[in-house]
Amino acid sequence: MSYKTIEGGVTAPKGFRAAAKYCAIKVKKEPNPKPDVTVVVSDCEASCAAVFTTNKFCAAPVILGREVLKKGKARAFVINSGNANAATGEQGIANAKKVETELEKLLGLGEDEVFVSSTGVIGQQLPVEKLLAGLPEIVANLSDKGGTEAARAIMTTDTKLKEVAFELELSGGTVRIGAMSKGSGMIHPNLATMLAYITTDAKVAAPVLQKILAESADKSFNMTTVDGDTSTNDSLFLIANGASGVAIESEEDIAAFAKLVEDICIHMARAIASDGEGATHLIVVEARNLATMQDARLVARSIAGSNLFKAAVFGRDANWGRIMAAAGYSGADIDPTKADCILKSDAGEVIVMEGGFGTQFDEEKATAVLTEHDITVIVDFHSGDACATAYGCDLTHDYVTINGDYRS
Repeated sequence: MSYKTIEGGVTAPKGFRAAAKYCAIKVKKEPNPKPDVTVVVSDCEASCAAVFTTNKFCAAPVILGREVLKKGKARAFVINSGNANAATGEQGIANAKKVETELEKLLGLGEDEVFVSSTGVIGQQLPVEKLLAGLPEIVANLSDKGGTEAARAIMTTDTKLKEVAFELELSGGTVRIGAMSKGSGMIHPNLATMLAYITTDAKVAAPVLQKILAESADKSFNMTTVDGDTSTNDSLFLIANGASGVAIESEEDIAAFAKLVEDICIHMARAIASDGEGATHLIVVEARNLATMQDARLVARSIAGSNLFKAAVFGRDANWGRIMAAAGYSGADIDPTKADCILKSDAGEVIVMEGGFGTQFDEEKATAVLTEHDITVIVDFHSGDACATAYGCDLTHDYVTINGDYRS
């Protein structure tokens, strides 16, 4: 089985359309603000899967989304940026339901066929009338060329558009998978992601989709951190409409499809970490050769999430003690006397710790390694065969500036 990159994002698969519009959900000062509401719809019945935040202080759209998911079928997404609709009580839930119901009416869909998503400021009621007023125009402009505009509309503090699409050759023919995501700050998922949407024209049963999506999230978004904050709105969706006529049923086809979904999720997770608020570096942490996968995951996530280490990377300081300290408090069962630590980038690699002891490494070379944008940290404990990878970014002055002024 093989796949290739194509254009189009979430509307690359057959039978998907999207459009977006600026509805003044958050008042912008610039003359031509970007769209802040988008709709993505499948033209035919589709199975669905989703994973949501475990934050108990979850947003109204998450509460509704869990109900939609129970049916295993959904046809559309409506997403707004600029307002999270979180900590808004019963009124917030009612507002999200109004948006869902109105879009279902405009699209001629049945009840509970639309996933609603919101991202932005917490604690402010959604200006629902503005959103509802914009929906008819958005629906009228739905197009199979609208994927990129949809991806742009969901951005908040993101500085880069995050979308991909692929064609996958399977035993029964060719299917397409498209995706878009947003995320830059408040990134530390737990059993979910930031906001991410995957569409496919393959025919896949909902239980199979759910298993694939959950496993992919665990290896990608759940191994990603920018700032240690798990959002109230984290949601990851996958809709399969079968418009290609290719059903994914055999073990071989399911495995190939699952691998591509996993690769897409990892790609988007890396993109989110790389675009972390104020970030100047992508940090990839590889925890190698531990006794259990749980230990490996704990170590990798702990190092990627260490504010001390993230600050050291920003300063190009090869302070490996911060790496090993984070591994030590991760909760994993590790033997520090066996540990090696390597810093690696396109500028080369430096062994900073070997067999549990620091080495006499070249500081100038280490600084050069840490000057590259993409940096890999390898910690090898030589205690088993379990390995895990986590994704993060450095901590900069700009992160504080962005979040000190987020609501204005």
